[in-house]
Amino acid sequence: MDGILLSATKVAYKLKVSEQYARKLMRDGKIKSEQVGKSWVTKEDNYKDYINSGEFLVNPDDKIRPSHEIPEIVALSFFSGAQGLDYGFSKTCVKPILACEINKDARSSILANDSDIGLIGDIWDATPERIYEYANLPMGYPVDIIIGGPNCQPMSTAGKRKGFADIRGEAFIRYIDVIEEIRPKYFILENVRGLLSVEAIFDDTNDKPVKGGVLHYTLNRFEKMGYAVSFQLYNAANFGAPQGRERIILLGKLGTEKLPYLTPTHSENGEYGLPKWRTLRDAIGDIQKGIHHYVDIPKGRKDWYTKIPEGGNWRSLSLEDQKKAMGNAYNSSGGKSGFFRRLDFNKVSPTLLTNPLMKATDLVHPTELRPLSIEEYSRIQGFPDDWHFCGKIVEQYRQIGNAVPTQLGEAIGRTIMADIRGKRLPQYEGFKFSRYKNTDEISFKSDYQKWTKDAMSKNLQMSLTI
Repeated sequence: MDGILLSATKVAYKLKVSEQYARKLMRDGKIKSEQVGKSWVTKEDNYKDYINSGEFLVNPDDKIRPSHEIPEIVALSFFSGAQGLDYGFSKTCVKPILACEINKDARSSILANDSDIGLIGDIWDATPERIYEYANLPMGYPVDIIIGGPNCQPMSTAGKRKGFADIRGEAFIRYIDVIEEIRPKYFILENVRGLLSVEAIFDDTNDKPVKGGVLHYTLNRFEKMGYAVSFQLYNAANFGAPQGRERIILLGKLGTEKLPYLTPTHSENGEYGLPKWRTLRDAIGDIQKGIHHYVDIPKGRKDWYTKIPEGGNWRSLSLEDQKKAMGNAYNSSGGKSGFFRRLDFNKVSPTLLTNPLMKATDLVHPTELRPLSIEEYSRIQGFPDDWHFCGKIVEQYRQIGNAVPTQLGEAIGRTIMADIRGKRLPQYEGFKFSRYKNTDEISFKSDYQKWTKDAMSKNLQMSLTI
């Protein structure tokens, strides 16, 4: 074998994987290689061909922000993902100078779209010293804003554990710690609606889980740090996103003055004199003749979609076909509107997920025999057409589906920038921010007192029964 040769050890080093995995790639022919004795070797050109094929994405190194200039407003981003929140925020307030993200595909996307940003990985390695070093800031320099949407998936099991003493290892809690260590003037904490009700057990609840315990703990932490916190559950459609995606947004400000709720730019039916919600057609209508990249509908399901019209789902089929298409799910309980669902150009899109072809939440094109494409996903989330998503197509779907709609980021940026400039944005009394009631910090405190009493009451009843 002529040319520069690479051993399995060298390939593993370059790919940032284990030597065992590198050897498997070489043995299976993913990287064209030869066995020499008991070892595997490949040419440098073969390695480059493998990388250029897109089969594997090398995790980029952490990177110190190259510029020594310090912007007027300093913002840092954590759990940055595809930067939907960051990009929207930058349009109305300021661009973060540091991103913290552990997923290699998202990290690659961050650097592909912003060569000037600093980048760090695991939040557990994000000490104040490392944060300042990679943001290229003097240690202790005042940070104005911290932005983040900590992964909430592990929090769903919090109610099954022995309170917060056992979930100190959760990234959600680490994000709160980072805010306490850096003490920005403002912070943003974005999460799913479930955060309002995730249970937790405390010493004073006699081992009984209390609904809303995680959020209660979070608010208490921030209050002890000296932050005034407001929050609300927002439907992104009220801020110009062509998508009915609901997210809870906590806004914190040092001091005793809370930030106001976000100012909507749209309303469902034109209430308050605002423009009506944007539709799927508004978002993707002009790119229908362009090039699209997407995953294929499984063969066993594709034929059913030929019988389903725009805006329809499995109920659009004949009774006989419904039973065949749905199988065992036909007799299952619960909402099933997402099965074999075709979207409607004249309505807002449902919430984009990490996979457009999950059986119970299909996101299939209104008229074509395919799911929404990467390009359409990106448009719905508000990214510009030249935004680059790295990785295989399934990873691109995952990045975009996990992102916060950029329009929601814009609304947050407007609110914080107005406060920095000493201005007030319009407020619409009685505006319905989402389809749910009692989703603000004032209602929550009242509800939490009731939930605590209910939990203690159940505990007392059990004790009397025993």
